[in-house]
Amino acid sequence: MKKLMVLVLGFVLINTANAQLKKVDIVATGLTCSMCSNAIYKQLQVIDGVDKVEIDLNKNLFTVILKAEHNLTPQDFKDRVEKAGFFIGTMVLYISYSNFAIEDGKQENSYVFIDTNSQTLNGVKQFRVLDKGYVTAKEFKKLSKKYIKYATYSVNNENDYHIKLVQE
Repeated sequence: MKKLMVLVLGFVLINTANAQLKKVDIVATGLTCSMCSNAIYKQLQVIDGVDKVEIDLNKNLFTVILKAEHNLTPQDFKDRVEKAGFFIGTMVLYISYSNFAIEDGKQENSYVFIDTNSQTLNGVKQFRVLDKGYVTAKEFKKLSKKYIKYATYSVNNENDYHIKLVQE
């Protein structure tokens, strides 16, 4: 029995350790000029664990490439965008998985998978963060009604990130 417990614990740790945030796409709102973009760029660039930041001024899109070893969460990026005086309209996480099983409503560490079919993930997958502060206020209002079945969604816990698979 003890060997079985060790084996199960080892499997859980391996699956959790294989999930790694690789990059983040952030569409910021409220930008009116290149100086606005520059303010966000400077805030994102100084985060420990960020390798580089790429900007698409036409879309107000900031692509943040991360270093291999980091402990960053979506909150770290949100805080920096807000420190620059702006807000997030959309955030997409690129997470690398190796043989990781997900299902609708499953919570793994800080991530809660929603509107997701049961499947095993391999490679880098895109997930959109659907929580308050990571989508526009208008969209969050709609999502709150849609995702009422997820108890953790209505709580608005800043340590839980409700993510939806973008590409399958």
